[in-house]
Amino acid sequence: MDQIVQDPIKTTEGLAETDPEFQTAVKKIVRSHAVNELYGAQVFDEPAIGLAPTPYAKWLTCRVAMEEYGHHVRFRELGEQIGIPAQEMTPEGKKPLSIFEFPMETWAQFCVIKLLADLAEILQVEDLLHCTFHPLRNLARMTMPEEKFHAQFGRDFCAELCQTEEGRRQVQEAINQYFPLLPPFFGSSKSKNNEIYMRWGIKQRANDDMRADFVRRARKLVEDELGLTLPDAQAFAA
Repeated sequence: MDQIVQDPIKTTEGLAETDPEFQTAVKKIVRSHAVNELYGAQVFDEPAIGLAPTPYAKWLTCRVAMEEYGHHVRFRELGEQIGIPAQEMTPEGKKPLSIFEFPMETWAQFCVIKLLADLAEILQVEDLLHCTFHPLRNLARMTMPEEKFHAQFGRDFCAELCQTEEGRRQVQEAINQYFPLLPPFFGSSKSKNNEIYMRWGIKQRANDDMRADFVRRARKLVEDELGLTLPDAQAFAA
């Protein structure tokens, strides 16, 4: 696949002067982030405040929820600037990703979601850090420190839970339940959208490469750091 030489687009106004395929690709990514940041905050982060076992844990969970809602606000603002209808940037206007269909019920499940799903999101954001559409690149760079905090939140609280046998059991069970949803999160091996993103320099890596990188990092977290077991990713690949 030959990459098209696309000069950096430094303003939102400049997007309208680019190839229609480039415009559509950028809008798809912005729309997806706006929808899924909002839905994730609604179904995972905000409900988790009530599950948090201590005032300290509730305080940090409130911060996570606030930042996830903030990510939606930022992506929605960018979307409005480039002409995406507001309704299309809500879960009612566009179906969220399947990773948010998980019926979260426990604190351990939420901690695992932050450990693994936010690691997956870090990889997605990483792939936009050198995006040829600079408003999206800049938003990714602004978002990255908060995504890293959310993943560290999951790592720290999973490690805390694993200090007891019952906590280790709960975390391992949550990993077994949630991890199967994540390899497909990176998209199919022959994704036409991914080919377009790479061709225009919007994203940098193929879905399979990102998926393999995620599994490698997840295995290090789960097995090397927590001493638990990561299910076989091959069984759940897209």
